[in-house]
Amino acid sequence: MEELTYNCLIVDDEPIAIRVIKNHLSEFKNLKLVGECSNAIEAIELLSRCRVDLIFLDIQMPQITGVEFLKSLNQAPKVIFTTAYRDYAVDAFELDVIDYLLKPISLLRFSKAVNRFYQRIQENAPHQSPLPAGNNQDYVFLKADKKYHKILLNDIRYIESFGDYLIVHCEKDKLTIKERISQMEDMLPKDQFLRVHRGYLISLAKITALLPGMVELGPNKIPIGRSYKDAIESFRQGPLSAS
Repeated sequence: MEELTYNCLIVDDEPIAIRVIKNHLSEFKNLKLVGECSNAIEAIELLSRCRVDLIFLDIQMPQITGVEFLKSLNQAPKVIFTTAYRDYAVDAFELDVIDYLLKPISLLRFSKAVNRFYQRIQENAPHQSPLPAGNNQDYVFLKADKKYHKILLNDIRYIESFGDYLIVHCEKDKLTIKERISQMEDMLPKDQFLRVHRGYLISLAKITALLPGMVELGPNKIPIGRSYKDAIESFRQGPLSAS
């Protein structure tokens, strides 16, 4: 299947911010950077001659702010705000932007925003074929040991919580990261991962058996929390109801 490619534009008056976004974009092979603009006037000119699918848009810029620029467009591309200010969240909501990233922007948070873009594209175009595997979040970047590790989703068995830390159990190794399980649950695709306990998040593909009060993932047995039993029951009945 031919890989879909989306044209991206960065509009920001800070060279350091542009460099960070460019570095993050380089991790996504189907996102193509077609321009960098330091102000809204340059962006308007570029949009008149080039197809753009996604704009990474700063808000506080000289002459015309990012919010004013976006409001001026008749048919705006999808937009992810990139800003150092929290004060424009209401504007972002009203303008239906994809996400609102606060600087400095980590690769993990950037990845989550890009995946929201992929999901919005699918929601707005149900007549199109699904995005090829690899374009619709088949990996996440997780920070540990002062670097970001690229973890394939199909390599994750389960995720275990210890306070503010998580242990991500993969097929051959594990990774300890500083993150809350609720944040990880929100980041991962709901059709691939399921919260079964306040301290455990599991891969549905790795389930080998369901036991009373437990779910088996090969050699691992994970407890099922009382408030999560309905979710497990819905999963159990799914294949039967589809047959």
